[in-house]
Amino acid sequence: MRSDAIKKGPERAPHRGLLYGSGLHRSTFDRPFIGVVTSWTDIIPGHAGMRDLERHIERGVFAAGGVAFFFGVPGICDGLAMGHRGMHYSLPSRELIADSVDGVVLLTNCDKITPGMLMAAARVNIPAIVVTAGPMLAGQCACISEELLAVAERLKEAGKPDSVVEAAQRLARGHAVYGDGYYGAAWHKAGLLTDEQLDLLEQAACPGTGSCQGLYTANTMACLTEALGMSLPGCGTALAVSAEKRRIAYASGERALDLVRDDVRPRGIMTQAAFRNAIRVDNALGGSSNTVLHLPAIAHEAGVGFPIDWFDEISRQTPHITDILPGPTAQHAMEDLDRAGGVAAVMHVLAEAVEDSPTVSGVSARQLAADAKVLDANVIRPLENAYHKEGGIAILRGNLASEGSVVKSSAVAPSMRKFTGHARVFTREEDATEAIVGRQIQSGDVVVIQYEGPRGGPGMREMLYPTSQIYAAGLNESVALVTDGRFSGATIGLSVGHVDPETAVGGTIGLVQEGDEILIDVDQRKIELLVPDEQIEKRRKSWEPLPPKVQTGYLARYAQQVSSAARGAIVEAEGDE
Repeated sequence: MRSDAIKKGPERAPHRGLLYGSGLHRSTFDRPFIGVVTSWTDIIPGHAGMRDLERHIERGVFAAGGVAFFFGVPGICDGLAMGHRGMHYSLPSRELIADSVDGVVLLTNCDKITPGMLMAAARVNIPAIVVTAGPMLAGQCACISEELLAVAERLKEAGKPDSVVEAAQRLARGHAVYGDGYYGAAWHKAGLLTDEQLDLLEQAACPGTGSCQGLYTANTMACLTEALGMSLPGCGTALAVSAEKRRIAYASGERALDLVRDDVRPRGIMTQAAFRNAIRVDNALGGSSNTVLHLPAIAHEAGVGFPIDWFDEISRQTPHITDILPGPTAQHAMEDLDRAGGVAAVMHVLAEAVEDSPTVSGVSARQLAADAKVLDANVIRPLENAYHKEGGIAILRGNLASEGSVVKSSAVAPSMRKFTGHARVFTREEDATEAIVGRQIQSGDVVVIQYEGPRGGPGMREMLYPTSQIYAAGLNESVALVTDGRFSGATIGLSVGHVDPETAVGGTIGLVQEGDEILIDVDQRKIELLVPDEQIEKRRKSWEPLPPKVQTGYLARYAQQVSSAARGAIVEAEGDE
């Protein structure tokens, strides 16, 4: 056993003394020592219920003959970090988590913690299994349903897009989710909701523990962890409040001992085929665009080559078969996906395309897909009745993004899939948001936000504020947004992020000027600055970067070492390529 290095032989007497000091009994020294990495914190709803899951993991480890040792890593909630200085630290925290973990059972849930733990598992390559803590239940807004129906009617009379009207109607029927707070804030500012009604909405949106109820980044990554084969079947969607999640935690603790005894390691699970399966599930679900950062970063640690064009190749082959919130007209939440059969059922529908790869359960991915059943075809549709013929993620290229950019195509209205508009240029998220809220952005504009990439941000902030305010203002079918930053899984509309090369390293996005025309064509995978080449080169010769926003501390070091978004925004050691 690996733990023998600190507990066997006369020379380890002082080590054993410290272990005795921790309360260990002599009889436990013959058992495997199993590290359990937990990201518990009581400030994040997605993590607040982990203390209970820790107990069930520990029981499973002990029942299978091991001894569990717990240690923690930081947890950052993008929702709480949104719109202020804290968001600069969110993506960089992924690297800190990956540097902190050396464990076997990984208890995680929210946005950067799950990929950070998977990166660590691949890096240290000792037997590991992931337990994601699960999504929360959808909220209910029955207490203000009449008022919300009135809001919907007012929005309709004002000529707002159907998707905005339907958001208010959905809330009136129920299924409130975290992201609805942004719409409520905009409706309150417009005089459509009172202080009291907004208070009731924000209390209803998150009714308990768990990760946010739709296909935001946390739940997308939980589903992809299962698709990768790194968590047990059902783990990706089992609700945080369910007894099933506790049974999965217990079984994961037991299974950890089998992985140790059989020496099953993460790099044997996270193969090229596994990553391609994860991309298939991502596209079939219409998941968060942040996966385009996280999957390549995990693959880098696993030693797996991962061209970003895999996303586009697989997207064109994979129909979009679920419509889970926060899609613009979605009616289903994660609890519905779980009830319909979860990730395995999605893979069952995709069975012909699923590549065979091992999983921590001991059953191959293809066999799990074959054995699964779709329990509600209204939630997980058959291929012939897909919502879209292609998947939810698209990679756009052109002179504005020669190394690629990302759009959540499943969230783009049909009328916006080809769009030409005039640039409104900002160098900070806050300035763009102020202009949108101040009604300075009009139909036909392309909001361009520079200096928000991995280096320029620094930290590649998630920009739900500007995208949600575009949506709430009813401009999501007439205004686009382009940035070298990234987006929340809640983003709706023609929002193109991860533009690479980024502004801070001299990318063309930094050369865009007020009033320039920009073409975005989702179906043709194009994004072009419609300025003559000679004019672009003239601008490039005279361009000088703005001073770094942060010049001291961790973020300054991060900015100096971080790679491009196309490579997963990984922190590279000296000599890495």
